[in-house]
Amino acid sequence: MAVISKRLLLSDLVSSDKIDQVPSNYIRPVSQRPNLQHVVHESIPLIDLHNLHGPDRSLVIDQIRLACREYGFFQVKNHRVPESTISNMMQIAREFFKLPEQERLKCYSDDPTKTTRLSTSFNIRTEKVANWRDYLRLHCYPLQDYIHEWPTNPTSFRDHVAEYCMSTRGLALQLIEAISESLGLDKDYINTQLGKHAQHMALNYYPPCPQPDLTYGLPGHTDLNLITILLQDEVPGLQVLKNGKWIAIDPVPNTFIINIGDQIQVMSNDKYKSVLHRAVVNCDKERISIPTFYCPSPNAVIGPAPELVTDDEPAVYRQFTYGEYYEKFWSRGLAKENCLDMFIAT
Repeated sequence: MAVISKRLLLSDLVSSDKIDQVPSNYIRPVSQRPNLQHVVHESIPLIDLHNLHGPDRSLVIDQIRLACREYGFFQVKNHRVPESTISNMMQIAREFFKLPEQERLKCYSDDPTKTTRLSTSFNIRTEKVANWRDYLRLHCYPLQDYIHEWPTNPTSFRDHVAEYCMSTRGLALQLIEAISESLGLDKDYINTQLGKHAQHMALNYYPPCPQPDLTYGLPGHTDLNLITILLQDEVPGLQVLKNGKWIAIDPVPNTFIINIGDQIQVMSNDKYKSVLHRAVVNCDKERISIPTFYCPSPNAVIGPAPELVTDDEPAVYRQFTYGEYYEKFWSRGLAKENCLDMFIAT
């Protein structure tokens, strides 16, 4: 008889019910499975940001241009986010997911519009097959608008997460300037298109999975936002699509993985691509990843930068508000890989 999970959170199903096979509602059709034996290991560019504010800035900008054009992903070191801030963030995420079930469930909601919520999979209201993850999603800019919603258990949660959010916002702003310059635009161009700006983050928890070849932590998707700054623990799980092959990205301590989101693809008029990536799971180890999503504010109007639109390269996308894009992305879910095709210019 098929097994269907009943608990609200996957982590409690795994820890309490001691399952030795993947419940049927997590199993992907054969054609949609990860095919882990065909994944290749390859590095993505590692960019040293130390010289971003020195005489060699143009060299770093060139490296960012090449990485955005060729990969859509790169890693950064010397990013000015203190090691202690990173360590505290990872530790507080572990502590949160180890709290008793009833304590964690105080944050639970299946409503994607809630600005602080613990949930599971991706969007359980719309999807047919569940994903092997739980997550705590937090809006975090402007900080004072949201911090009062965040968990107070563990007791240092708000302090450590706020410090991390402020540090990663500083990094995001540096990268946005650099990406803007790399496109031949004024360094403030992208910054000024974002309205009041917005920032979200997720604490992703992927429990050990008895049959990792049958399911995903998250299936292939692009990110709807501007850029994503990913912190991950030592357990591999991120894979990126390049030239039709899935590449496994092994974690490097004290680096962040940066990826281009859909909004950069639109603003760059397709010069930079928002690349498909996915999270696979592990049969022996749990995994934690913490993406920070830097976004336009909902009323910001997004479209190709006028300087990048010519007779030879007309606008690929129509203008839209980020709020419209966000709503379509969440209602569509990850059943289809990319939302951008709904915004093509006619």
